[in-house]
Amino acid sequence: MTKNDGERDKTASMETILTHGGRASDDHLGFVNMPVFRGSTILFKTLDELEDYKAPYRYGRNDNPTTRALCDLVSELEGAAGTVVAPSGLSAVSTALLAAVSAGDELLMTDSAYEPTRTFASEGLARFGVTTRYYDPRIGAGIAALFTERTKAVFVETPGSLTFEMQDLPAIAGAAEARGITVIVDNSWATPLYHRPLQLGADMVMHAATKMFVGHSDAMVGTVSANEKLWGRLKRTHRILGVAISPDDSYLTLRGLRTLAVRMKHHSGQSAAFAAWLQGQPEVEEVYHPALPDHPDHAIFKRDFTGAGSLFTFRLKQRSRDALAAMVNGFQLFGMGYSWGGYESLCIPFNPTNIRTAVPWTAPGQLFRVHVGLESLDDLKADMSAALQRYRAIA
Repeated sequence: MTKNDGERDKTASMETILTHGGRASDDHLGFVNMPVFRGSTILFKTLDELEDYKAPYRYGRNDNPTTRALCDLVSELEGAAGTVVAPSGLSAVSTALLAAVSAGDELLMTDSAYEPTRTFASEGLARFGVTTRYYDPRIGAGIAALFTERTKAVFVETPGSLTFEMQDLPAIAGAAEARGITVIVDNSWATPLYHRPLQLGADMVMHAATKMFVGHSDAMVGTVSANEKLWGRLKRTHRILGVAISPDDSYLTLRGLRTLAVRMKHHSGQSAAFAAWLQGQPEVEEVYHPALPDHPDHAIFKRDFTGAGSLFTFRLKQRSRDALAAMVNGFQLFGMGYSWGGYESLCIPFNPTNIRTAVPWTAPGQLFRVHVGLESLDDLKADMSAALQRYRAIA
């Protein structure tokens, strides 16, 4: 199992793929980990080699063995025809979208999408003559009523990374397929361990690999994987854009992926348990976690997912900014920072009202997005309990 990928049993479990995929030890003197191949220039010994465009590597921006190992591993996890990598989650989003739409086309995007994704659509794609309309995340098969002759792609994020609506991906993908419309899914929350969009009808799936894939808050990476129908266009778009990451970041992502199954199992159980505990706190108005039985989209979660991510949101009664500052400034374990997916827990306040257009956010109160890391659950509860007391103590 430590030999090259082609020799592995194709029925291997996700845990085995994560351990052995993308290694090719036989090609690299038996080393367990894929070495870091740093370099830009690749030398050709003969004119025949120079003119052979089937050569495995021609220039460092386009490919190198470390990055190819990462792409091979992610493709195997996703069940994809191929994968490209990018320097961030947002650049993965932009690469996927530019592979799917052209000037004059229309994009339908979930109203619960990650804010930088919305910004790229509304400001970036708009400059190239692409129109974006936002839809209710819970629209399901009803999305067919929004399609026009110009609609070429649908961007799905399930759950939404702030408000955690789940989307009926099979229904959306079925409606889109009937019209030849590309479906792109942001699967950063669940990872391919717990959700496999390509098997549910999506054409491309992307990850802010900075988060769960890397797992240690020390590298910026994005991935996009495609089915056979879209792989050629995605690969060519990636090449045209010149999007590349360093082999060092490819190595860090590969290293992080080796422990993804273990980390996700811990994150999944701890986040659900912490969310259930928060439901019992008197200061908490509502908890938005799809794994909780009373989440409005829990049935979709149970049908399409085999586990939960580390991230969820909860809502408190609205109080003053002084109360909010007292709460978050006194955290001992929870950090305030963007991103998530690392070993450390995070809690950050936010307001979604300014980034919703199709379905305005009207629930009153203060929202917090929580990433549950690898600390003791009892210690996290104690830190949050003290924070809630500080919030309650100031009007």
